Amino acid sequence: MHAKHEPERDPFPPSSSDELTRDASALLDEASADPARTIGPYVLIRKLGEGGMGQVWLAEQESPLKRRVALKLVRPGLFEKDVLHRFLAERQSLAIMNHAAIAKVFDAGTTVDGQPYFVMEYVPGLPITQYCNQKRLSIRERLKLFIKVCDGVQHAHQKAIIHRDLKPANILIVEIDGCPEPRIIDFGIAKNIAPLAADETVFTQTLGLLGTPGYMSPEQADPSLGDVDTRSDVYSLGAVLYSLLTDASPLDYDKWRKRPIDEMLRHLREDDPPSPSTVVTQSATQTGIAEARATDPGQLAHELHGDLDWITLKAIERDRSRRYGTPSELAADIQRFLDNQPVLARPASFSYRLRKYVARNRAAVAVLAGLILLLAGFAVTQAIQLRRITRERDRADRVAGFMTDMFKVSDPSEARGNAVTAREILDRSATQIDRSLAKDDELRARMMSVMGSVYQNLGLYSKSEALLRKALDIQHRNLGDKNPLTLETMNVLAFNTGLQGHYPEAEVLARRATDVSRDALGPDNRESLKTTNTLVRVFIWEGRLDEAETLARQNFERAQNVLGTDADTVRYMSALANIETSRSQLKEAESLLRQALDLETRVVGPEHPDTLKVMNNLAVVSSDGGNPAEAEVIQRQLVEIDKRVLGAEHPETLGAQGNLANYISDQGRYAESEGLYRQILATQTRLFGPEHPDTLQTSDNLANALSELGRRTEAEKLLREILSVRLKKFGAHSTDTANTAYNLACMLALDNRKDEAFTYLRQSLEYGLPVKAGLAIGEDADLKSLHADPRFKPLVELGRQKAQAEQAKQ
Repeated sequence: MHAKHEPERDPFPPSSSDELTRDASALLDEASADPARTIGPYVLIRKLGEGGMGQVWLAEQESPLKRRVALKLVRPGLFEKDVLHRFLAERQSLAIMNHAAIAKVFDAGTTVDGQPYFVMEYVPGLPITQYCNQKRLSIRERLKLFIKVCDGVQHAHQKAIIHRDLKPANILIVEIDGCPEPRIIDFGIAKNIAPLAADETVFTQTLGLLGTPGYMSPEQADPSLGDVDTRSDVYSLGAVLYSLLTDASPLDYDKWRKRPIDEMLRHLREDDPPSPSTVVTQSATQTGIAEARATDPGQLAHELHGDLDWITLKAIERDRSRRYGTPSELAADIQRFLDNQPVLARPASFSYRLRKYVARNRAAVAVLAGLILLLAGFAVTQAIQLRRITRERDRADRVAGFMTDMFKVSDPSEARGNAVTAREILDRSATQIDRSLAKDDELRARMMSVMGSVYQNLGLYSKSEALLRKALDIQHRNLGDKNPLTLETMNVLAFNTGLQGHYPEAEVLARRATDVSRDALGPDNRESLKTTNTLVRVFIWEGRLDEAETLARQNFERAQNVLGTDADTVRYMSALANIETSRSQLKEAESLLRQALDLETRVVGPEHPDTLKVMNNLAVVSSDGGNPAEAEVIQRQLVEIDKRVLGAEHPETLGAQGNLANYISDQGRYAESEGLYRQILATQTRLFGPEHPDTLQTSDNLANALSELGRRTEAEKLLREILSVRLKKFGAHSTDTANTAYNLACMLALDNRKDEAFTYLRQSLEYGLPVKAGLAIGEDADLKSLHADPRFKPLVELGRQKAQAEQAKQ
């Protein structure tokens, strides 16, 4: 018998003689104690297994060849006629077989003590199922290997030998020149010296049966049948195939091992196992089973369903008359499956034979199908083209009609001769778009999105928002979240809500647009970069400068790599510069802004809105750097261009005027700045409302000017109103809220109202006073009345610590 790495089994019952058994055990112990024992030219290395009939040793042949072999010899003292007959029959059976898939016999003889032995090939391989799983062989690769096993068993049958214990552990795989080759072992069964495993032979000692649960045939499990034939091996091969396909055996031994033996045998004889595809589909470990076969669970179940189910179930039929008659018939049907021919195990319908014919003759069928598809495709293409032309013509007609209505002013009182403004055209179109484009949702949403963007660029945020929300709702329904048009509208709406001061909603929309666009289009896509920049702007508005800077740097670097010198890249550079300005990193901010201004002037022109924004930010840096006069010069140029390009009431123009007033105020011309602040404030209140962020900022600046003019009562009242609104709308942890609290503290200190001044000074630090202001508390002349108070120094130190901590983050 050939030995292997796994434990062996006990195929025959032990001797009925207790005395003989004791003598044999003593002799075995003696033999085991002498590992250097020599039998002929073979040196015994270690015992691999033993059974009621004999021992199996790993041995090394010294001459005439040096090689490792498996040596089996009869137990010492067990020379009964029946035992010797079985041992010699096994030796003779192996000797007459000559097949590559069967372990070979090299030698035979007797020891000096008269013990018969034979020497066979030692196979240092793995059981077939373990090897296939370890190498992650596909189903087709496993089948090709299994066919070689069938050929080996067929050879044994031709020599009138039935194995009777075929199972994965008795089919070892070795690699020869990198190719797997099977070796069938154990044509005579020996008992392992290791404990029984789940697939080891049992029943031998209790019922005198040969076989392994899960792999023995129903007739082997029926003691009343004495005519076990070669079809029993076919069943066992089918069970091995079942395990190769599913990692399970037809009989779930773990489920039945604790049941009475007769109940288990009855189940084996009377119940049909589920198909392999069903086993895989219902298995809790189907993912692992599929991965071991280099596929996924769905594909594995699909591959097993059909022919392989039929082949496997025919091989393990309980009624042996319905099984394959020989291993070669089983192998032939598997080969038919591999060759895409109809298998005999399955009833052959016309559709089944047609599918197999197509699979076998792919090239010819592909050519024929290609011709048919070409003709059909041509006809379909013509039909689609005709429908597309018709649809595009209808859409063009609808757009033409809509554009005609846009410029048609039916009421002479509205027309004022030829003076029809773009705003009037836009307003009229916004009211008519639902009616004019009611039959084309996609076009209607696109036009609404475009018009919403136009309204936003005009600074008409509420009108823009209404159109953008309608467009987004239609695109959500018809195109889905991941469509670029949907993402574009969502991004514009996020920016719009932020411009109106609705920061939490703006953040939700911007995050959603950024996440979806990155997932659907990739992080380097232009739309993804745009949505990310909007999220950066929202973080700046919310005063979350750390998050804003990290995201802005990533976005700018991506844009440089993907877009190069592009208008969008320059826009992202400007966003990063704004953050550095807010952090008082003026040198870096000025460097970025001057680069951006140069690029914007060359890429989009000197009067483009993006160029004007960069000019505005550059003036801010000049002012923060202690040069308000230079900032004023830049800003006056900017205001004139804004009025001409954008209009006097555009938010960008009003913002530029507000900064101009700041630079005038910084130079001590408070009366001049007051007039400009009040002019701006009136327009902002009318256009945006009193609680808009821009309106509040202008009010805050006006209060500072009034304070400098000595009108502190009026200034205090205005600052308290601003602080109340900012706390309600934007919360305590906001840079703008902190600035207002600080300005109120300074004003109260000027009036020598120290207790109130300390209260608001402390609040400004808690709210998040900017770095520059935090470091300047001790030098601020407005707070001079507080210097002698013992409460002042701790607040100065707190402001310094907070400012340094913020700088450390940068």
